[in-house]
Amino acid sequence: MYFSKVEVSGVNTAKLKVLSAAEMEVLLKKAHEGSTEARQTLIDGNLRLVLSIIQRFAGRGENMDDLFQVGCIGLIKAVDNFNTELDVKFSTYAVPMIIGEVRRYLRDNNSIRVSRSTRDLAYRALQAREKLNLTLQREARIEEITELLNKEHPDEKKTKEEVCAALDAIVAPVSLFEPIYNDASSGDSVYLMDQLSDPENCDEHWLESIALKEALSHLSGREKKIISLRFYGGKTQMEIASEIGISQAQVSRLEKNALEKIRKYF
Repeated sequence: MYFSKVEVSGVNTAKLKVLSAAEMEVLLKKAHEGSTEARQTLIDGNLRLVLSIIQRFAGRGENMDDLFQVGCIGLIKAVDNFNTELDVKFSTYAVPMIIGEVRRYLRDNNSIRVSRSTRDLAYRALQAREKLNLTLQREARIEEITELLNKEHPDEKKTKEEVCAALDAIVAPVSLFEPIYNDASSGDSVYLMDQLSDPENCDEHWLESIALKEALSHLSGREKKIISLRFYGGKTQMEIASEIGISQAQVSRLEKNALEKIRKYF
């Protein structure tokens, strides 16, 4: 089983170093200033992050050495393109970069051959979906994606059925009975069909959790409490005001400020 494999692509994973937050901050600044030594140290110090991500793609019949190398490409891109002026953790930026690189590799190496035109349409649709998701603050519908594509490429108008087919074509088919975890001690396996209803296994949920945690870390103690009581406790602003001893107007103002911070950093 790959999870117990010590050496991946010639790298002894048992001896991978881990950088502290302070070390990361110093190295990122030096790398941004052009230090090749700092850049290499950053890459070496984040290989464990790559390893943890590619394990999510185990069980697809892909060589883990290859996935590790592809993940390292995503890590290198993250190191080279990270903006040190933004108040964002490196891992928050690097994780989707690494996942994106691995996904592109899996799509491009799909055993089912997809025409270049279909693949190009699918990639344009994915870009359009990302734009709309950011603008609408929700998951874009296929009709909205198609409308934006036709607006951006008026000479190549597509129907929503064609866009759907293109998106489906770049998704690698997976058997419902594909094992995604094997217990070496008992010999039992967990299959894909066992996890279909589990939102915790969704990459999007995972990334959103990382981004939300990062955004919440920028709130003050009182703002965190108000958000927790309001959206997790289901309490009204009047109830919160009574509980923490301030006016309803103050709760409303603090809640508004907190939500603005979350939107900024999410």
